[in-house]
Order: sequence, then structure tokens, then C-alpha cells
Amino acid sequence: MSLSAKDKSLVTAFWNKMAPKASEMGGDSLTRMLAAYPQTKVYFTRFTDLGPNSPQVKKHGARMMNAVGDAVSKIDDLVGGLAELGELHALKLRLDPANHKTLFHNMMLVMAVYFPNDFTPEVHVSMDKFLQQVALALSEKYR
Repeated sequence: MSLSAKDKSLVTAFWNKMAPKASEMGGDSLTRMLAAYPQTKVYFTRFTDLGPNSPQVKKHGARMMNAVGDAVSKIDDLVGGLAELGELHALKLRLDPANHKTLFHNMMLVMAVYFPNDFTPEVHVSMDKFLQQVALALSEKYR
């Protein structure tokens, strides 16, 4: 499933609207994922606190959401643009690529909470398609 020009436009416009809150939203997304999917905590064993107010979780969640913003800037070449990050995930961190879907689901929930009027059905579909493409690009190095 490729992104249409309309998808790219909707994703870019929505990202531009949410970018000022991206770090906060990332922290909320990771906090939500760790609570809803406790099995993902195994990837954060170096953190001393995985609770809802953990500065480590908020900081890493911000980093993750900002990586999504970086992907938006590389929307025309996600595989090439995310190759280094994909290599880190696959070869060093050895993350299960299925967790990308879990994280992205939580990110979209947070997007809807923060921007209920802007996260229209059309934006939802385009963001979902975009995040699926990001997950595929990050999974390239697993093959």
C-alpha cells in the first residue's frame, strides 16, 4: 500500500500542526504502550523507572515521536531515509518489528486525544498508512 499524493499532503499538514507538541505526545504514547502492552517493557531494561511519570520514558518517547517527524521529512524515500534507524533496531537493539505496530497504534490514539478536531477520518487513514510504511521501512534490515 503506497502513499498517494493526498496521503502525503494530509500527513505533512497534520504533522506540522502537531509538531510543537510532538515531544509531549511521544512521552504519552510510550507511557500508554508500556501500560497497555507490558510485554514491551523487556526492551527498556536499562531504564530505572517505567512508570507513568518517568523522565526516562518521557524522554525516550519524545525521541521516538521526533523520529516519526524525521520520517515525515523523508516521506518520499522512507526506506533510504530510515535505513540507519532500521539497522539500529534490527542489528543492535534486536527489536521485534511487531512492536512498531504496537507503538504506532498508541501514537495514533494520542494524536486523536490531543487533536480531536484535526484527526479526521481522512487524516486517520493517511497517518495509519504512513506509519505502516514507516514500520515496513524500519523492517527492511531484518530481511
